[in-house]
Amino acid sequence: MDLRSLRYFLAAAREENMTRAAEQLHVTQPTLSRAMRSLEDELGKKLFLRHSFNISLTEEGVLLRDRAEDLITMADKIEKEFLSLDDITGGELYFGLAESYQIRYLARELRVLKEQVPGLQYHITSGDTEQVTERLDKGLLDFAVLCEQPDPRKYDSILFPEGDIWGLVLPSNDPLAQKGAIRAEDLIGLPLFTSEQGWDGDIKIWAGDRFGSLHLEGSFRLAYNASLFVREGLGYQLTFRHLVDTSAETGLVFRPLSPKVEVKLYLIWNKYQAFTPIAERFLAQVRSSFSAQQSGT
Repeated sequence: MDLRSLRYFLAAAREENMTRAAEQLHVTQPTLSRAMRSLEDELGKKLFLRHSFNISLTEEGVLLRDRAEDLITMADKIEKEFLSLDDITGGELYFGLAESYQIRYLARELRVLKEQVPGLQYHITSGDTEQVTERLDKGLLDFAVLCEQPDPRKYDSILFPEGDIWGLVLPSNDPLAQKGAIRAEDLIGLPLFTSEQGWDGDIKIWAGDRFGSLHLEGSFRLAYNASLFVREGLGYQLTFRHLVDTSAETGLVFRPLSPKVEVKLYLIWNKYQAFTPIAERFLAQVRSSFSAQQSGT
C-alpha cells in the first residue's frame, strides 16, 4: 500500500463515482478501478459497495478513509517541511485552536510575522481539547491552543497574556437579564447549551452541589450555532465572553457567572518537537511578545 493508492482511494471515496474520481486524478477509469481492487486484495477487505451509478464505502472503507486522510496530511506536511528548511522567505505553520476571544493575540503575532515573512502560509483548524491534541499528537499540527492546563509530561506551553471568563448568553428581555451576574441557583430547571468539555469541566466545578439540578439541553462545539438556538427561545447558552455577538440589534446579552469563572489559555506543542525554521521563529516571537505583555512592558 503506497501513498498514490491512498490518494486514489480518497478521491474515489470523496466523489462516490469512479469516473469522476478518475477525471479528477487525470487517470483512466479502468486504471483507477484496478488500483482500488488491488488495494482491496492487499487489505483483504471490501472497501466499496458498487451500485449502478455510484459507489459507497463499507465500514472498512470508512475506517481506511479516516486513517488515509491523516496519513496523506502527514505526508504532505513532511514534504512541505523539508522544502522549507532552507526557505527564509516563507514556510508553513499548522494550528489547532480552541474557541476564544483571546485568539486575537495569536492572530496579531501571525500578522507581524507575515509582514516580515510574506511567503508564510498558515493553516487553522478548530476544536475542543480532545480534537486538537489528537492531531497534535499525530504530528499533524505544530501548535495548539487549549482552554485548560496542558499535561506537562507531554507538552511544553506558553501562557496567553489574558484569560477568558464564563457567562450566560440569553435574550435581553429575559428576567435573568436584569441580573448583573448569574449564580448556579438561577439556572436550575432551565434548558442550557454549552460544550461537553465545559459542562463536564468548568461548569461542573462552578455549580458544585447544584450541578445535579442543572439541565444540559444540548451540547455544541461551535458557540455561534448554540447562539442561534438561544435566539429561537430554545434555551440559555453558557460560553466565554465575546464569542457570541450580543450587540443591541441581536436581542442577546452576556452576563458573567458568579462566582467568577476565569479560564487561562495556553499555546502548546509536543515536548522534544523538531521545528521547522519558520516554527522556531514564530515560537521565539510569541515567547518574547507574550512575556512582555504579561510583565506590562
